[in-house]
Amino acid sequence: MAKKQLITAIINGEEREFACEPRQSLLEVLRDSLQLTGAKEGCNNGNCGACTVLLNGEPVVSCLVLAVEAEGAKIETVEGIAAGGQLQPLQQCFLEGAALQCGVCTPGFLMTTKALLERNPHPTEEEIRFQLAGNLCRCTGYDKIVRAVQAAAEGAK
Repeated sequence: MAKKQLITAIINGEEREFACEPRQSLLEVLRDSLQLTGAKEGCNNGNCGACTVLLNGEPVVSCLVLAVEAEGAKIETVEGIAAGGQLQPLQQCFLEGAALQCGVCTPGFLMTTKALLERNPHPTEEEIRFQLAGNLCRCTGYDKIVRAVQAAAEGAK
């Protein structure tokens, strides 16, 4: 067994330390060590986007990021979106627009969308679809998700 390394990162605004083996993915550490289970393991090979988190403001599939790469990083998970237990407008738009069903893909879509809207508060439908192309949904279909993102962008005006 490899020697564990101590990693310090800012996770959802709070400095956290965790020990991990060099082979462990960020997804594994978030879920199993830090009990942040919002990011889902859908494929474990980077194809579905269910495990998307923000790493220094950029969306990444956490199943393909080694946890040791998070040293000194700022990580934001879906648990960090809601402030004080209250849904944020983006989450509310997904809920009201029925842009979710089973919920496995939802955290990844929310995190990818959050990054998009922070960079581009008023994206076109084409820009939304392009940004979300790395996130797969097997239940809802994409139109409701795109409409929810558009509603969130409209609310930001």
